[in-house]
Amino acid sequence: MSLAFVAMGISPLALAADAVTDTTPVLAPVQVVGTTPLPGSGVPADKIPANVQVFSGDDVAREGQTNIADFLEQNANGVNISQAQGNPYQADISFRGFTASPVLGTPQGLSVFMDGVRINEPFGDIVNWDLIPPGAIASIQLMPGSNPVFGLNTLGGALVVNTKDGVHNPGGQIDVSGGSFGRKTVQLQLGGSNDTLDYFVAANASNEDGWADHNASRVRQFFGKFGWSGETTSLHLITNLADNTLSGTQTIPLSFSNDIHQAYTWPDTNTNRLSFFNLEGSQFINDTLTLSGNMYYRKYKNENVSSNVNNDFGEIDPDTGLANSIPANNTQSQIDQESYGAALQLSAKGHLAGRPNQLVVGGSADIGRAPFTQFSQDATFTADRGTIALDDYSEVTNALTRNRYEGLFVSDSYDFAPRWTLTASGRFNYADIEITDQSGSQPLLNGSHSYSRFNPAVGINYAPADKSTLYATYSEGMRAPTAIELACADPDMPCSLPNDFLADPDLKMIVSHTYEAGARGDYGSNTSWSIALYRTDLDNDIGFVSSGGTAINSGFFQNIGKTRRQGLELAGATTLGPFTFNAAYSYIDATYLGSFSESSPSNSSADANGAIQVSSGDHIPGIPRHTLKLGADYHFATHWEVAASGIFRSDVFARGDENNQDVHGTVPGYAVFNLDMHYRPTRALDIYLLVDNVFNRQYANFGVLGANAFTGPGNSFDGANAVNEQFRGFGAPRGVWLGMNYNFAL
Repeated sequence: MSLAFVAMGISPLALAADAVTDTTPVLAPVQVVGTTPLPGSGVPADKIPANVQVFSGDDVAREGQTNIADFLEQNANGVNISQAQGNPYQADISFRGFTASPVLGTPQGLSVFMDGVRINEPFGDIVNWDLIPPGAIASIQLMPGSNPVFGLNTLGGALVVNTKDGVHNPGGQIDVSGGSFGRKTVQLQLGGSNDTLDYFVAANASNEDGWADHNASRVRQFFGKFGWSGETTSLHLITNLADNTLSGTQTIPLSFSNDIHQAYTWPDTNTNRLSFFNLEGSQFINDTLTLSGNMYYRKYKNENVSSNVNNDFGEIDPDTGLANSIPANNTQSQIDQESYGAALQLSAKGHLAGRPNQLVVGGSADIGRAPFTQFSQDATFTADRGTIALDDYSEVTNALTRNRYEGLFVSDSYDFAPRWTLTASGRFNYADIEITDQSGSQPLLNGSHSYSRFNPAVGINYAPADKSTLYATYSEGMRAPTAIELACADPDMPCSLPNDFLADPDLKMIVSHTYEAGARGDYGSNTSWSIALYRTDLDNDIGFVSSGGTAINSGFFQNIGKTRRQGLELAGATTLGPFTFNAAYSYIDATYLGSFSESSPSNSSADANGAIQVSSGDHIPGIPRHTLKLGADYHFATHWEVAASGIFRSDVFARGDENNQDVHGTVPGYAVFNLDMHYRPTRALDIYLLVDNVFNRQYANFGVLGANAFTGPGNSFDGANAVNEQFRGFGAPRGVWLGMNYNFAL
């Protein structure tokens, strides 16, 4: 796939758009960058005090990716993904060492917006990437730092997705592809407009057997945007529907790596259903004032079935004196969530003391209600480690969580002198989280927790010459503890991850402090570059720590003090005749700044109670220090284009090895190369071939420490002789897909 990054808002992927008629394309700068979640407050890219990256919908379509995670991994500087779930639609996305993940209990440090609506789910702040239809994307903006205007979870950055409409995307498009792993995908887009009305619809149906055993995917997505525009007013009703079934393979122990296709246990399946309606509008009051806002309703339902080794196997029952002989259990859980909210902002463009100035003020409210139920049943294993139920499901947890998030923000961009721009912003956040026991058997769950804070930011830009910018900025952000963390925060009542709800004492909010300085610019008409240095310190970070008891994986969430992510980003692109070259390098140093005890019984350095001691300076697991992304495009004939890219990533520590002392060491680094070829006999038709992992490299992008209970003959269950190992989430082997994209007028 072609690698793309943005320096001064430039996307090298856009160079291919005119390949049919022009073999020497030029870089085209993006005019404005949105500085708030709602549209209508754009600022020229050279006045943004941050290393913002912007990608177009054409970039996403040209890559041929079926999900947004793979696109960002290959194209965004500072972004890495990890496959903890073993399904391509359920990857963790990490940017500058902060994560947006679909996995409950994962610390979330990125805020994600779609058409002005925050889509971090109220229950756990998770992000379900499979609910975002790629064919509907008009642009993706990756805003780094703790920009307070984007509200909660913006510790390391904000990801903003804007969708297409019929005015800017007229006509139709059909894309059909298929190939490796049984993947078959059909995407359809239709758009049009007249003087006052416009519409755009996109539908996607994709089936895939999966590259490994038991990790099939069935994805159904629909997007619709229907609009009306007058002389000064516009309204759009946006609908996003999804019905997806995603199966994963979990991580597997290193001793299984002779066959990475096998599952550790199965089944593990998530069914995600979404009904999302968003009414957005804008009113041009006069030449300088614009009022914009939205109202939304979101219905999300998740049903999960997971297979597990019984952690109590072999434990002595104090009542009977007999050892527990049940090898497995199945867990069934359900989230039935409703959320709704609204946002409103006023943008004023004018002059202050005779100099250009843009002021934006606004506010938002997001309310969520999520019943959570969980059931468990005893089970046994088949020869290939599937589970067979031994009894009926019994209820473990029945809780109701409510969230209310409110915020008021202000942002101002002031050109106080020629070539100088001062940016200042701030937001007051209020968060209220309530947990209620619905079963009557866990009254300690009942509780209410409130958090509030004003977060500021200030930045300055200086343009020493045309097409070059220097900048520096400081910003603060916050994250409130999630219901998952609050429900397992009592040291006197330790629980087992991921979903045991027991009690909910208060935790402190996490507060981020980000410093960033950088430069970017163009050299001539065909070369761009950027450099950024940053540091983000977190106060009151939250971790899962040891309870000090003897139960395996027993502990509680606790504020663990300060942590730090700091690093360097370099990027450059150039066009030489029919060639386009680009490179992006990211260095991230992520460390703990305090000491604490943590539960990690599979760590070789753990004490008799399964606890390890984490010290200041230890590296945070899962975050590679070095990532290099290289890309080259060649338009070797009028109708032909070939593109190659490579991702080089250094090693990472496995989760559970927070003290960096486990004898299994790190998860090794890797290099993966991808290739795509396009033949465009006409401007309307694109026939493409995509090859991922060209050299069929076996690699892992995630690791966690655990006890392997399948040490018997043929990897059969032997719980009495479990062995501590490093478990890894492996990347997909080589995949080849052939597709056709056809554009037509309506």
